[in-house]
Amino acid sequence: MTASMGDRVAVLVSGSGTNLQALIDEPTLRPHLELVVADRPGIRALDRAAAAGIATAIVDPAGFPSRDDFDQAVADTLREHGIDVVVSAGYLRVLGKRVLDVYEGRVLNVHPALLPSFPGTHAVRDAIAHGVRVTGVTVHLVDEGTDTGPIVAQEAVEVRPDDDWDSLEPRIHEVEHRLLPRALRALLDGRIHVDGRHVTIEAEA
Repeated sequence: MTASMGDRVAVLVSGSGTNLQALIDEPTLRPHLELVVADRPGIRALDRAAAAGIATAIVDPAGFPSRDDFDQAVADTLREHGIDVVVSAGYLRVLGKRVLDVYEGRVLNVHPALLPSFPGTHAVRDAIAHGVRVTGVTVHLVDEGTDTGPIVAQEAVEVRPDDDWDSLEPRIHEVEHRLLPRALRALLDGRIHVDGRHVTIEAEA
């Protein structure tokens, strides 16, 4: 499943938006960034979007009676803006069927660990607590599980003996900010091909 360079991209965010900023700063990607969707107001990512002149929307799950209603509201927001490709960048919600039925194969997520190790929202903390010597970053296509979709790109990050969350997270972010734009560019170029759980990426022309 592939996408073409005409695609309009929405970025889903929950926090400071450093991965959003990495996408904004990539000249080949910025023209495709049409919408930033946050799950709560007042976050730094919304300020970054506004500064870049990107439309924003807030879809707060607290405002909906059920998970399905929330998912439908997200799907409706994406559709209203003509979105073709979705990037989950520090978005702390699992996307549901109502979104994935529309965008299957066109949703990327960046995760701060080498999946399938340490899925979920505390991957950096969990890696340190487990005592691993190596962790890293994964960019994957999103399915209905928690960080279970086909892996598009990975890169290892050494965990040093004296690392804590404050020292390890910036090195994780550095890799995220490199891998996510590269993966999104490949998806928009139509260079990502999926066969079951196996992903191949054509080289750039």
